[in-house]
Amino acid sequence: MSETLSALGGIGLFLLGMKIMTEALREAAGANLRRLLARFTTTPLKGVASGLVTTAVIQSSSATTVMTVGFVGAGLLSFTQALGVIYGANIGTTVTGWIVSLVGFKLKLGAVAMGLLFFASLTLFLSHGRAARIGRVLAGFCLLFIGLDMMQQGMSGAADWITVERIPGTGVGGLLAMAALGLAVTVVMQSSSAAIAVVLVLVSNGALPLIQAAAAVIGMNLGTTFTALIAAFGGSRAMQQTAIANLLFNCGTMVIAFPLLQLIAGPLEALAARTGVDTALVLFHTGFNLLGTLVFLPVTRQFATLVAKLRPDLGGRAPPELDRHLLSDEGAAMQSAHAMVIWAAREVFSAYSLAIGPARDLRRMSALGPRVGIALDELKDYMAQVSVPRDKPTEAAAFAALMHQADHLVRLVEQAEHRGYIAILLRGKITPRPAQWFAACLSPERPLDLPQIGARMALMAAPVAHRFARHRRGLLLGEHVGLYSMQETFQATDAMRWFTRIMHNVQRVGEYEREVRSNLGHGAVSAPEAEQSPAAELA
Repeated sequence: MSETLSALGGIGLFLLGMKIMTEALREAAGANLRRLLARFTTTPLKGVASGLVTTAVIQSSSATTVMTVGFVGAGLLSFTQALGVIYGANIGTTVTGWIVSLVGFKLKLGAVAMGLLFFASLTLFLSHGRAARIGRVLAGFCLLFIGLDMMQQGMSGAADWITVERIPGTGVGGLLAMAALGLAVTVVMQSSSAAIAVVLVLVSNGALPLIQAAAAVIGMNLGTTFTALIAAFGGSRAMQQTAIANLLFNCGTMVIAFPLLQLIAGPLEALAARTGVDTALVLFHTGFNLLGTLVFLPVTRQFATLVAKLRPDLGGRAPPELDRHLLSDEGAAMQSAHAMVIWAAREVFSAYSLAIGPARDLRRMSALGPRVGIALDELKDYMAQVSVPRDKPTEAAAFAALMHQADHLVRLVEQAEHRGYIAILLRGKITPRPAQWFAACLSPERPLDLPQIGARMALMAAPVAHRFARHRRGLLLGEHVGLYSMQETFQATDAMRWFTRIMHNVQRVGEYEREVRSNLGHGAVSAPEAEQSPAAELA
């Protein structure tokens, strides 16, 4: 009984250590890893490398997948590029097995970890910021190896009750049964790393033969996909496509791994005799994931097309989905929010351009309230659930800039209700040219470059204000001598004030976009394009 409790406690400590270490590593390296994924995933092959490195660093393929989903939803990665990250994450998740085998079994760090846990706990409770995160990483690392030691002790007698008669054989049926068992264990434990650690302990104790253990690991590899599948229900299209792709990739890898296991069973046993059975098992795990990646990589584009057909986009011009599952990673959540901001800006700017420009089409402008206004309300509710740690100034700056962008877009939607001012602006003598220039800047036929648009608005703010001030003085003098009625003067003045406000709000949306891009790892923002002089623009 005591051995069973020791084994269960060891598994629990291992799971707790993995969770603490993974979360601390993700917080410590999250921003840099997001930049890595955003900048170095331009092809599926580079995506494999990025996914492998990211998962190996933060020890969580799920966290890598969450970041990737955020980038796909934000339009920073195509789904084809994201598939490379998924392949790499499956290879990267095997690193935990190598840590357990090479460090946990070979170096026997359990006793050392007990002492280190004391110092890690002191660091965690007596410090803040980066030092506290280091303490959490170290504490998680210690718990992982203490749990591993407890598992080894608790399962030391497992060979007495796991006999040859009680486990499936090495035939096809027996190996499939072991794979099904591995899949079930992984789904129950919700951690492939912990499940593989259990198998490694059983193999190293001689309780489980290598070939049956290898079959169980194949099943565990497939079991990791079920967590993502469950999370994808009710999630965004990007998350659902990612979960489907992950399932199909692992199914394909499983189809490759089973024949491979039967072909190399003899050489694998020989390798185990030289290097150790645990090392041979981890090598097999890494090997069939690598082989699956090599098979899928050349057909990534066709694979992406297949997944897109299985979960098509039925939304048309619908706003991006704000995936609640991404809230566990503040960076990915802000990428999702940023995608909504870009969509709303495109809708709002296009509506103003069509209404004020030569088309004089007010239909999209009149629909901004029920269409974009509701989406922006959802965005604000979503952002209220994003939690940014105090010691992450970069993420905090991006969060604040996104909130400012949403606020200015809400104001533009509200100001669209006063579209009656457009006719007043366009029939005046002085105001039509600034209005036409404004409509041309926001034209839906031009690429949407928010920083460029913001820079143009800032450049023209003073000349437009000067032009309107002169016109306002002329209106007041004209009203005084009877050229204009009091109502015409007030209407023209209100229309110019309205136009100045919408110019300001458009300018601020563009200026805050620079802050969002620089703080969310989107790379450098292009410099404002060369402009004519303000006087020439309005001449």
